[in-house]
Amino acid sequence: MTTNNIDKKKIETKIINVLKAIFDPEIPVDIYELGLIYEIKIDDQCNVGIDMTLTSPNCPVAESLPKEVEDKVACVHDVASSKVTIVFDPPWDKDMMSEEAKLDLGML
Repeated sequence: MTTNNIDKKKIETKIINVLKAIFDPEIPVDIYELGLIYEIKIDDQCNVGIDMTLTSPNCPVAESLPKEVEDKVACVHDVASSKVTIVFDPPWDKDMMSEEAKLDLGML
């Protein structure tokens, strides 16, 4: 299957909805609003690459969370495959959270 830019936008929206259903176990906010997702790339064959970070390199779910993201994104309709790459540059900090996440955590 191949896709065009319009389809990629629809697929990206579906992926973001899935990411908003995955929560950091230590902070009651989803990983998307928390700012852990740095980039979502979709190629012409609908293979998805996600660059994400963790709240710290010593995060207790450093092994399981990226796998959960990969597995759930791979189940999105029209996605051929999913690969998560963990990056720590730039390092995550609370300023990367969305306004919604900050509001949920009482930071605004």
